[in-house]
Amino acid sequence: MKSTATKSITKWILIPVVIIIIVSAGFVAYQMIKGTSPRTRRVISWIRNPQKFQDWSVAALTRCNSSTPFLFPTEGYIGFLWDDSFRPCHHHQGIDIFSKSSSGETPVYAASDGYLTRLSDWKSSLIIRIPHDPLQPDRQIWIYYTHLADSDGNSYIIPDFPPGTANYFIEEGTLIGYQGNYSGSIGNPVGVHLHFSIVLDDGSGSFLNELSIQNTLDPSSYFDLPLNGKINQGIIPVCQNQLPPP
Repeated sequence: MKSTATKSITKWILIPVVIIIIVSAGFVAYQMIKGTSPRTRRVISWIRNPQKFQDWSVAALTRCNSSTPFLFPTEGYIGFLWDDSFRPCHHHQGIDIFSKSSSGETPVYAASDGYLTRLSDWKSSLIIRIPHDPLQPDRQIWIYYTHLADSDGNSYIIPDFPPGTANYFIEEGTLIGYQGNYSGSIGNPVGVHLHFSIVLDDGSGSFLNELSIQNTLDPSSYFDLPLNGKINQGIIPVCQNQLPPP
């Protein structure tokens, strides 16, 4: 017959096991629900047949209005928005613009004048410093681009901006590379798209960690589109009247 002490120990062992099982089941259920969300379903539909949904697409080098701060940096469907959540405790730090073409074919451009930096170990990423935020000129911001490489990490960033490039001035509309499907893990591709985010300055002339949403800004006002995932639950973000490239 088990002693009281043994029963007590067994009880305290079982409690965390049960908690782990419940949390795991909740995570799986969350993933299943999220995987069938309207936004996710639309992204899957676009990837499978983009020609069918061309009215969802924004055009590169255009603006929604003459006063809109940023150009659209590439062509495609803005499928995932800022502050979307793909898993518990995760918040998407920018927007994902999905191509209608294969990896390495859809051009990506500078959304604004600024100073381009590409760290020496960045295969698919670069960042552009904007000394005066067009919406708050007394602060500096950065615009971050990633997934500009193929599934093996071969870069699609143009040769003008090799690894180690720092503080190189470019004008808005400058070609910087092509949309890719590099996930950061070789051989584990994502859908062909550009991830674009607006990153805050650290106060010392560098950028904060883009992986934390609190270090990024809601891009809605920079493109004059509803790009906040918590607020926009169902609207496909396209301009009513896109202005053509200058």
